[in-house]
Amino acid sequence: MTQQINSRLSAFFSTNRSALFTLLVLVLLPFIVGIMDGESPMMVFANESGNSKFAQGLAIEIFILALYALSFDLIFGITGMLSFGHSMFFGVGAYLTGISLKTLGLSLPATLGLVFIAAIVQAILFGLVLPRVKGITFALVTLGLGSVFHIVVMSSEMGPYTGADVGLQGVIAPAFISPANERLRFYFIALTILILVYLLYKRFVDSPTGRVCVAIRENEGRARMLGYNTFYFKLAALTLSSLTAALAGFMHTLYQPIVSPNIASMGFTVTALLIILIGGVGTLNGALVGAVVYRLLDFGLRRYIGESASFISGAVYVLFVLFIPFGIVGTWKMKSFQINQGWNRLKKMFG
Repeated sequence: MTQQINSRLSAFFSTNRSALFTLLVLVLLPFIVGIMDGESPMMVFANESGNSKFAQGLAIEIFILALYALSFDLIFGITGMLSFGHSMFFGVGAYLTGISLKTLGLSLPATLGLVFIAAIVQAILFGLVLPRVKGITFALVTLGLGSVFHIVVMSSEMGPYTGADVGLQGVIAPAFISPANERLRFYFIALTILILVYLLYKRFVDSPTGRVCVAIRENEGRARMLGYNTFYFKLAALTLSSLTAALAGFMHTLYQPIVSPNIASMGFTVTALLIILIGGVGTLNGALVGAVVYRLLDFGLRRYIGESASFISGAVYVLFVLFIPFGIVGTWKMKSFQINQGWNRLKKMFG
């Protein structure tokens, strides 16, 4: 019995060596940065280490982006539903969290419960169009729904609740999770949530339901011919995706002092698309890698280049699509960098 347990543990550590090492680095990251800055671990625990606190904040932003990108990868990369209104899922979670805490004065658990209920409702709202449209038509319908939501939060009528075009300001997170005074705690909570959601997604994709979702992506007509009611499987993926994106929005509002209306725009949906294109569509862990690359690239360019950062980052994304069309994780798995094909695509772009 003991030998079997030891062999299973050995196999587990051997199979998940890279993931466990990455997790260990993330757990120790605040303390490593603090020590490199000449500060003790106790100062990091007391949130008195400047560079460590900054690194934690940057990592929290990456964790939130990774959650959001995971939710988009589930419906697009795994199930094959291209949605241009995905930012609505994130925006509902973010705005509802701010309104619940600031205006309604609800507790944090009640706020999270309300966010989850809203996430399920909006998934059903998107799901109503599933039996009638698919493909590019579904993308356009979701774009319309997302645009309506963006217009609503920007409207002057909703200004007292959403802040209209200036955003929702003055949301104060509960003291025990305040990113200002308890950032290390917030860091570990965000990291734990990301790990649990990722494991849930892996379990979902490897389950019979997830395999049907992949079959729908490959050929929905054939999946129906095999006897599967594809509507329910797509609705299940959409609901899980909506819950995850709303959770990311919930975390975003707790961390950021201002909820900007930009998070409800189509541009923020494109952000999720860019992240999974960088990391690898349909790979799940590509969403994590893509979030790291996207946020660090954006931070580095804006810090050292300034206003020209958007142009440079856009050029970098084009090069990613040309030379690494399967994303970082997808290319690594396929061992195919497609350098020659990338040059040919680049030449065709310029005639």
